[in-house]
Amino acid sequence: MTSIRILRAGPLATLQDARRPGLLRHGISASGPMDRSAFERAGAWVGGAGTTGIEFTAAGLRFAVEGGALAMGCDGGSFGLSIDGAEKSWPARAVLKPGSIVDITPGPAGNYGYLRFDREIDVPLVLGSRATSSIAGIGGMGGRALVGGDVVAFGETAPRVPSQHPRPSAVRQGPIRVTWGIHADRFDNPTRQRFVSEGFAISAQLDRMGVRLADRAGVFAGATILSLVSDAVVPGDIQILGDGTPIVLMRDHQPTGGYPRIATVISADFDRLAQLRPGTELKFEPVTVAHAEALNR
Repeated sequence: MTSIRILRAGPLATLQDARRPGLLRHGISASGPMDRSAFERAGAWVGGAGTTGIEFTAAGLRFAVEGGALAMGCDGGSFGLSIDGAEKSWPARAVLKPGSIVDITPGPAGNYGYLRFDREIDVPLVLGSRATSSIAGIGGMGGRALVGGDVVAFGETAPRVPSQHPRPSAVRQGPIRVTWGIHADRFDNPTRQRFVSEGFAISAQLDRMGVRLADRAGVFAGATILSLVSDAVVPGDIQILGDGTPIVLMRDHQPTGGYPRIATVISADFDRLAQLRPGTELKFEPVTVAHAEALNR
């Protein structure tokens, strides 16, 4: 049996596949990779990867290969990579031998990186997916993050799909684009104008559920009535909490929220937002729903 043994795992390293859609009405968000584009590119590096991979965070990951050889594709963020002590480029494809030690170390950019393999990770499907949901505690390795000592086993080899090495598109610079949210009209016009003219910053309080923003300009300092009857939320929704703190809901968001949502990050910019490290300054730019859908297509 081919497997890898986790020697070191940063916080929130999880097994993820494309996602678990259609279950929000049952209280379960779709989960899946925080940066879907990087997850897909990691699979393209292998040219036929299993549906499930490893998402690791900025602290990196270290593991040993046991049993048999593996082909691995890695992408997302910017990390250091060494195999058996030899430095490798990032992103990359590598063939790992039994006994190989892979060490992924923190790099200069990005919160999330991805490993995909030429075999399917052998964990059970839960509600049609192997994605780990941190809030529901299902999928992946018993519904939890990977820790040192875990053994991740592999099953059948994935079908080979001839392909060229992926070429990531240039990362767009400038504001994060949003559509106005369902509760935007609960904020007065000056507040809405400041929301798109003032800057915010990614705080250190971020995980797969949400990213809190530092409102240094005090855009929402004077906001009132920041509590509503709970209703359904989606990834990218920007909630304004009762103390005026903006929080962007991410892949493992709760099913409902009781705070007003002023805007929603469009799908085309979600991956870019997920990779912004704490301390990064950002601004928002409103676009129409039609424009957001065109960008997504």
